[in-house]
Amino acid sequence: MENKASSSPLKSSHHVAALIIISLFTSSSATSLSKGNFDDNFDIMWSKEHFKASEDGQIWYLSLDKETGCGFQTKQRYRFGWFSMKLKLVGGDSAGVVTAYYMCSENGAGPTRDELDFEFLGNKTGQPFLIQTNIYKNGTGGREMRHMLWYDPTEDFHTYSILWNYHQIVGVRMPGNYTWVFMPVHVHLMQLRFYADQVPLRVFKNNGKPNNFFPDEKPMYLFSSIWNADDWATRGGLEKTDWDKAPFVSSYKDFCVDGCQWEDPYPPCVSTTTENWWDKYAAWHLSDSQKLDFAWVQRNLVIYDYCQDTKRYPTLPEECSLSPWD
Repeated sequence: MENKASSSPLKSSHHVAALIIISLFTSSSATSLSKGNFDDNFDIMWSKEHFKASEDGQIWYLSLDKETGCGFQTKQRYRFGWFSMKLKLVGGDSAGVVTAYYMCSENGAGPTRDELDFEFLGNKTGQPFLIQTNIYKNGTGGREMRHMLWYDPTEDFHTYSILWNYHQIVGVRMPGNYTWVFMPVHVHLMQLRFYADQVPLRVFKNNGKPNNFFPDEKPMYLFSSIWNADDWATRGGLEKTDWDKAPFVSSYKDFCVDGCQWEDPYPPCVSTTTENWWDKYAAWHLSDSQKLDFAWVQRNLVIYDYCQDTKRYPTLPEECSLSPWD
């Protein structure tokens, strides 16, 4: 594995991060820009006794013991935007423990849900933490990728983000995802990106046609939870959770969303997403500096990619032919 400090262009990502921060404070008023304390943004899904907050309310803790874990979700749903949170993962021997940070169109694992997953898979002390990402559309997933990280995610907070956009051209105007105007439409590629500390880990694109792989229709809540998954999470279930080490605690802070907040039947911002930085041309493609970082990730950190698993998929899924570089 290459040395990250000497071979990666990560310094360029600080410039990208600065652009994003500036954009967050200049976004269109048609979208929701959320920050603040826990109660402003989230509800506890279960086991309130396993949730704690710091005295100032700015750091939140979810714990897992042998009885149960804990989870929370946003009060609002969103359709497209930038979603970001800082997490500090369970330290020490966390084999079997999963911290999930994800977006989903339903409160449960329904058969027709859309979902965008970050899952942090616990490990034995001294072994690398793994991130698994997955994408569901209409209840079908099976699009896993797994990455190692170039840092210890248990020592400090790190930022994990999802960029989700959709764009189309109607005539010569650049509106958002749906205009509800009957005009000839040319649909561009849409995309998802998964980031760790502003470094793109994964780019998932669409072909701009009706399909069964890209989630683009359903608004989603953002969730996080900690739970026991020792039947599969660490070395395929060979490493079991050591309950003598409980409670296992994951920590959160600095939630930020700049996106189209959903209101039934349709919010005004569904037709103006390209007025926002996360759906302008610069956000439709990786920048040159992001391509350098992404190439480093591809060479050094990917340990599983379903698009390379021909034993599992003798005929590769349709989306595997789409280049993340375009």
